[in-house]
Amino acid sequence: MMRSFIEVGAESPFPIQNLPYGVFRPRSDRTARIGVAIGEFVLDLSVLDKCGHFQTTGVAGKNVFDQPSLNAYMALGRKVWKEVRAKIQQLLSADEATLRDDAVLRDKAFHRMTDVELLMPAQIGDYTDFYASKEHATNVGIMFRGKDNALMPNWTHLPVGYHGRASSVVLSGTDVRRPQGQMKPPAAEAPVYGPCKQLDFELEMGWLIGPGNPLGEPIPVEEAEEHIFGLVLVNDWSARDIQTWEYQPLGPFIAKNFATSISPWVIPFEALEPFRMAGPEQEPQPLPYLRSTGAGSFDIHLEVSLQGASMGKPQRIATSNFRYLYWSMAQQIAHHTVGGCNLRPGDLLASGTISGPEKEMRGSLLELSWRGTEPLEMENGEQRVWLEDGDRLTITGWCQGEGYRIGFGEVTGRVLPAGKSS
Repeated sequence: MMRSFIEVGAESPFPIQNLPYGVFRPRSDRTARIGVAIGEFVLDLSVLDKCGHFQTTGVAGKNVFDQPSLNAYMALGRKVWKEVRAKIQQLLSADEATLRDDAVLRDKAFHRMTDVELLMPAQIGDYTDFYASKEHATNVGIMFRGKDNALMPNWTHLPVGYHGRASSVVLSGTDVRRPQGQMKPPAAEAPVYGPCKQLDFELEMGWLIGPGNPLGEPIPVEEAEEHIFGLVLVNDWSARDIQTWEYQPLGPFIAKNFATSISPWVIPFEALEPFRMAGPEQEPQPLPYLRSTGAGSFDIHLEVSLQGASMGKPQRIATSNFRYLYWSMAQQIAHHTVGGCNLRPGDLLASGTISGPEKEMRGSLLELSWRGTEPLEMENGEQRVWLEDGDRLTITGWCQGEGYRIGFGEVTGRVLPAGKSS
């Protein structure tokens, strides 16, 4: 098994097999640049680049690591990403002296995690959210339309999605203010305005686009994965009561555009290859432009924990797995572009809520509490139906290998009270 000269524990999320990319700035000089995580350290790629260690790769002379976002690097494509990743793994290898034995270079290139501030990893131009979990779509459909009409007629034929709001995608750790809007209580004759009363989380994963495609030229499903740079954890906060009133006929609007939280570390697509597996069987068979061969999913364990303002510690409230997604990332990309839509470097696509077949695998409070009829019992005696002010919601995930773990870090956010009503 590949090992680094940097000591990394078996349960560390960031071994040499992972090497997630992120944007950071040291607390000492405050200049943003790009690095990779290794154990408890961030390796500054701009330092390695300036010292000439990437001369044999496709980034030579492009200055892509001395940047406040990954966009320029992501635009270079998979061949370059693989070359750079191989070079970084070589330099970090326990058997390679170049970095290991150069104390001056090590002092410049390594920063302790505690000594840096992590920033938004990409400049996100566009954000699209899908609805790709059959278990989630079925649960929601049963609650609102009954068991016989749980899935809409189109759901098993195409990856349902909507265009979200990129400006309100925020980094993990950012507080989220309770949104306000119109709601129509069941017994009311007219809508009312005020703070959302049914605030929810959504357990999702997202992927950042690399090269993308020209306008009018769809990405074939068999080529779609070539455009995936890496994956992040996503919490797509949701105002259920606002959405219930507003979504017909055009779908989510202000119920979803107030905040979407993502994790800071972008897990390279290559790091997930050992965990590739087949997704759920698709019936009926998709149309030809959505048919793909080979395994298109990954075994990624996911967990959700909640800590209220009066709780002494977080409590796990749900687990799930990326492999439950009915529609693969490749299929979602192929459908997104089949009409000619152009994806660009830094675009964020998200899976929609990832729910599994068991109750504890439901990826939202809407499902966990079954629309409020089955409150969650917290360890301190409190109950939860929806998120309350002061609640901190955390999502984490990892792939478990033989003696190592590919960790995604975490995405976390705390609910603040609604602001002043206008």
